[in-house]
Amino acid sequence: MTGTETPQNPSAERTIPPIPHKRPIIRSHHGDDVVDDFDWLRDKENPEVIEHLTAENAYSDTVMAPLKDLRGAITEEIRSHTQETDTSVPFRDGDFWYLTRTREGDDYPRYSRIRATGDYADAPPVIDDTSDALLDGEEIILDAQALAEGEEFSSLGGMTVNDASNRLAYAVDTTGGEVYRLIIKDLTTGDIIDDGVTDIAYGLAFSTDGSRIIYATNNDAWRQYRIHMHTIGAPQSEDRLILEEEDEKFMIGFSESRDGTMLVAEAASRTTSECWIMSLDDPDAEPVTVGGRTPGLEYSVEWAGDHLLIVHNATTSGFSVAACAADSVGPRNNPTDTPGCWADVLDAASGERIAAVDAFASHIAVSMRADGRPAVRIIPRAEQADGGREADGGREADGGSASLADRWNARLAWDISHGGELDGVDLVHNNLFEQTTVRYALQSMLTPLTIAEIDTTAGPQQQPTILKVKNVPNFDARQYREHRLWATAQDGTAIPISLVHRAEVKPDGGNPGFLYGYGSYEIPSDPSLVPSWLSMLDRGVVVAIAHIRGGGEMGRDWYDNGKMLKKKNTFTDFVDCAQFLVDEGWFHPDRIAAEGGSAGGLLMGAVANLAPEKFRAIHAAVPFVDALTTILDPSLPLTVGEWEEWGNPLEDPEVYRYMKGYSPTENIRDVQYPAILATTSLNDIRVFFVEPAKWVARLREETSNYSGRPEEAAPIPDRPILFKLEMVAGHGGRSGRYAKWEERAEQLAFLLDQIDATQLLTAD
Repeated sequence: MTGTETPQNPSAERTIPPIPHKRPIIRSHHGDDVVDDFDWLRDKENPEVIEHLTAENAYSDTVMAPLKDLRGAITEEIRSHTQETDTSVPFRDGDFWYLTRTREGDDYPRYSRIRATGDYADAPPVIDDTSDALLDGEEIILDAQALAEGEEFSSLGGMTVNDASNRLAYAVDTTGGEVYRLIIKDLTTGDIIDDGVTDIAYGLAFSTDGSRIIYATNNDAWRQYRIHMHTIGAPQSEDRLILEEEDEKFMIGFSESRDGTMLVAEAASRTTSECWIMSLDDPDAEPVTVGGRTPGLEYSVEWAGDHLLIVHNATTSGFSVAACAADSVGPRNNPTDTPGCWADVLDAASGERIAAVDAFASHIAVSMRADGRPAVRIIPRAEQADGGREADGGREADGGSASLADRWNARLAWDISHGGELDGVDLVHNNLFEQTTVRYALQSMLTPLTIAEIDTTAGPQQQPTILKVKNVPNFDARQYREHRLWATAQDGTAIPISLVHRAEVKPDGGNPGFLYGYGSYEIPSDPSLVPSWLSMLDRGVVVAIAHIRGGGEMGRDWYDNGKMLKKKNTFTDFVDCAQFLVDEGWFHPDRIAAEGGSAGGLLMGAVANLAPEKFRAIHAAVPFVDALTTILDPSLPLTVGEWEEWGNPLEDPEVYRYMKGYSPTENIRDVQYPAILATTSLNDIRVFFVEPAKWVARLREETSNYSGRPEEAAPIPDRPILFKLEMVAGHGGRSGRYAKWEERAEQLAFLLDQIDATQLLTAD
């Protein structure tokens, strides 16, 4: 007998869902015994598991076969809104301008550069972004399309160039498991000079002379925990270990300073961090801790040429920017006094959250959140400090950090703003320490990605220079409207909603609706123009993002009130947003589709249990739906580090009971559920495929969506429950852009069919 009731050929057309055999195990914690019938599906090396997954794909294909034409139409619509041959705005780094080029027909881009001399010494080359012809002197340094030849999946995990040695380092993954091989290329000859370093994680940095490369590795629990230095051409076994993070709650990473002289490393849990700096000029240098490690103290470091700027939460929960003399870093006798030498430059105001700081010779740029949107604040360098005192003089306490803070005149700070109620700005490609300009990206739900630049020496009154507005063909923003709305949660909290619709669509109570949510890890879901969403808008769907608690939209308190023992706020907020949009006439109550991925997939599973009657259809992507089982097992990837996000149910019975009260697989009800499409990939290391596999099996068994026993050939229900899995991919799904379009079209076709919104609106 096989592990699933399936036809002779599991990939053949099938009208009944596969039913995995029950092989029960008992999970016992805190006096509670739970029977798990389907955990055996965890083993992807088991042929019975692969047979079951293949049968699941076959069932999904059969159910969605009538949507073939709609799926094809949406794929072509996505293509029609994409300029397939395109070129990025050149950005300066070191001695070159760098570009990214895509060509019609290619899944992957080409990366190129041109030397910053002659006509390009002070200004970037002018690009015809409709042509794939190279400029005179332009060289392709990496062709990702050629790199992916013969591979079903291909993804770059990072790349960096060293001018001194004229070498390129890049990392490539061909499985989706986010484990990379390091490749070193000599850009003078075009030869691969080292490809012997394998199984690396994220982050690459050259030593100053380019003779060595720094990389990170994961442990068996897929926790990035070591930083290594590799001598190019030497065996990996001889690589030097620079840092090792032993605490299972912490992951470690690193970056290169803007001037290329320093490595900045950071180990962070969800609540605490520690940073180090290390000279890249000296390959034998040792990292030096910047402020040690204090429970509850979070900080990050920016090398500012001759001192440090530090973003920290010692002063306010919204974080502050502080200055610190480079010679005053290091461990403290009393760790609680660590911030003592940090002189604050800027504190977040109420409702603000400072995320990062970028240092330049003439100014600093503070990335933050204000009014629920991403923002950038410019603080100019002060030539004179208080009372005419020289900025480098004055207070010398704490190693001169107080006087360093005087270099930055926060009283003259100003924000980059474009005025739209959904506009958000983020820094992009500001790689030169001496530059006086700041380059940023502007977006909203109706504003295509816009790359702009502003001269900080001209002050806040200067108009930005628009470098590029991403071309979205067959799109006219005047045909649509966008709004910021506010729902009221059960506890009275105002929840922001970003909403977009066709201009002719009115809040008359009859519209199909699409509601997206995430709400975890302090990660915001900021508005942007999503070409695939145009396929919904042009069919009359009102599209909205619920900025629910647990995300980062409204600052640290917003996050804190949607995690641990307050996690249920995330789920009730989403339901309350859906009801608000019904009450305000934007959504028809029986035509609502919902979507979320990863932790947002947990959201989808939770709201399906909490309020199944509110939603007609749900797409749960790579869904974290067996949350309690996963967080109870410290041997699984990432689990220990997650205890500061969800709580530790292994040790704390209150956390156990709370998580059991919302974990989707634990709370399925015998009522009609929305139509559900769960999607994932076999090689996803962040959320194992077994979670949606178990969830879908239990949904079919326990809800009333399927009448009778499915193996008795019951007809496909009006609200099917489907599971679609990519056999060669990871957490992000397929890798090539054309394959991604097809994948996305299938998901949208499923949702649009369920909410009766398959036909394009016709012009009056």
